[in-house]
Amino acid sequence: MIDIRDRVRNAALHGKIVSAEEAAAIIKPGMNIGTSGFTPAGYPKAVPLALAERMKKENFQVNLWTGASVGKELDGAWAEANGIARRLPYQTNEAIRKQINNGKIAYTDLHLSHVAQMSRYGFLGGKVNVAIVEACAITEDGNIIPTTSLGNSPSFVKDADIVIVEVNTSQPMELEGMHDVYIPQDPPCRQPIPLTKPDDRIGTPYIPCGVDKITYIVPCDLPDAVRPLAAIDDDARAMSAHLIDFLNNEIKQGRMPKNLLPLQSGVGSVANAVVCGLVNSPYENLSVFTEVIQDGMFDLIDAGKLTFASGTSLTPSPEGLQRFYDNIGEYRKKIVLRPQEIANSPELARRLGIIAMNTAIEFDIFGHVNSTHIMGSKMMNGIGGSGDFARNGYLTFFFSNSIAKKGAISSIVPMCSHIDHTEHDVDVFITERGVADVRGLSPKERARVIIKHCAHPDYQPLLTDYLERAEKATGFVHTPHLMDEALSWHSRFIQTGTMKK
Repeated sequence: MIDIRDRVRNAALHGKIVSAEEAAAIIKPGMNIGTSGFTPAGYPKAVPLALAERMKKENFQVNLWTGASVGKELDGAWAEANGIARRLPYQTNEAIRKQINNGKIAYTDLHLSHVAQMSRYGFLGGKVNVAIVEACAITEDGNIIPTTSLGNSPSFVKDADIVIVEVNTSQPMELEGMHDVYIPQDPPCRQPIPLTKPDDRIGTPYIPCGVDKITYIVPCDLPDAVRPLAAIDDDARAMSAHLIDFLNNEIKQGRMPKNLLPLQSGVGSVANAVVCGLVNSPYENLSVFTEVIQDGMFDLIDAGKLTFASGTSLTPSPEGLQRFYDNIGEYRKKIVLRPQEIANSPELARRLGIIAMNTAIEFDIFGHVNSTHIMGSKMMNGIGGSGDFARNGYLTFFFSNSIAKKGAISSIVPMCSHIDHTEHDVDVFITERGVADVRGLSPKERARVIIKHCAHPDYQPLLTDYLERAEKATGFVHTPHLMDEALSWHSRFIQTGTMKK
């Protein structure tokens, strides 16, 4: 067993150090398991792998609650063991996705800012029975020093009957001090969150727990299984250039300070590429208030463009993670990690004036956004934190390539096959084709701007034809639709393999 006694600073806790198998044995079928982790960062690994082996032998299931997606050693291993009955609030694992879409896993897709409070209130099917949290150390008082994410860990630890702490020796001790743990009181006792700028600190650098509450401590040396990011292509460069041109005009019009407002960027390759494009922009003294810190944020710090970044998770590529570890002494001066109910707080997004930048699977001509479902039915990943920021941002952008599947799919359609963000939540759409600023426009005005500036030329005539025929057929109503054709593009793709006629 790995020796972690130097990281467990209270000698009285050394007697609680056990193997992953012994810790996993305490978990019973049907329990609600709340774990650390937000994207493949800071999630427990040893205990989940041990539990997966039990699941294979004993054929039982549990309910898995996390911050967001986690790594293959957790939800991937449990899915392969058919060990998950219910999953929430976000996932990216292929095995889980298949089981969600074939009905084997009940999936609850949630706004990420809501999860901690909903779990504390018992809205999610009872309370957290077991919290499994990755740490780089445990303090003398039994408090938990987190690793590369915070997610919902503080709330899960607070509520759980059983707390298992995985002390991961692959995580550097220099992470200590990078966290700001603040758990708001629940209504009717809640006070305003006392944070007025991204670099404020309002909590503790550890997760409050206590010696008596820790049930087991498990050694681990498995690193975060972070994922590579796709190469930045011409479409991503074009979208980033469109964003910069748009923001330059906002500054010129007096609607934005020269150093912009705090930036939020969603997870994934497109979002990272858009942020990377800001490295060569004219902006200085940028700040970030977001969920995930990706490679592009490190680029901005290295370029001297970014003064501070607040998030809930470090979500870099494998190369980006090594880069972070190699330069952790400098990066830690400009990065703080918070619980996701703070990082994703709608109150803070509105108050700080966040520039919200997220990606869409598709959007329709009237400005609705689908960010979760393929062809209206199959879950992709989940809504994540995009809704927390979209409705409450100072400016809300959604990005997408104009086409997918080599042109067989138009990302701009007559009507979204599923709607996560309504026309009321989005200010600006950007594809590689251009920018559609839909602020203050009526539905029909939005439709013409979106078709003209965002749709691919192969689909512009079809979209215009649909809009004009819908206007005539309905007598130019407020939001004209041909109800027997509104989803025909999706039906045509399912039947023929293309949306083109």
